[in-house]
Amino acid sequence: MIATLENVSLLDETDELASMLIHSEIFAYYLACRDAADKDGTAQKLIRQFLKIKEKYDEVQRFGRYHPDYKPVIRQMMDAKRDMDLHPTIAAYKQAEKEVSDLLGAVSLRLARAVSESIKVPTGDPFFDRSCSTGCGGGGQCRCRSGVRNRQKKN
Repeated sequence: MIATLENVSLLDETDELASMLIHSEIFAYYLACRDAADKDGTAQKLIRQFLKIKEKYDEVQRFGRYHPDYKPVIRQMMDAKRDMDLHPTIAAYKQAEKEVSDLLGAVSLRLARAVSESIKVPTGDPFFDRSCSTGCGGGGQCRCRSGVRNRQKKN
């Protein structure tokens, strides 16, 4: 790649955007929640228990319902996940993680739309993913305009 003034300027702006994201309140809260989860002994114990049961769960899934311990392991997995998800420190961490993910999805969508409306951006958020203007190839299952046009052409 040939370094032009335009490329260098674009890289500088990219670094500035990354710095803004890293220094945002949302990211600072995420880091604080992550540190709190790392230092919380109860949370770490719940995570270890979940991972231990997850190993059993993965083994049982290889054989499906024919495994002799299928139902007890499935129940243990659901209980461990619920206990872990309901712990306040872990719940706050997961919420902060989702907020960072939503922020990155929104930034990605805005950058893509600045270039072209036809760029598809998988954000993981159905609100943003549904707003595609060129279609998803799913026949309009996402309720995009392309799917509506395709159905109108067929009729």
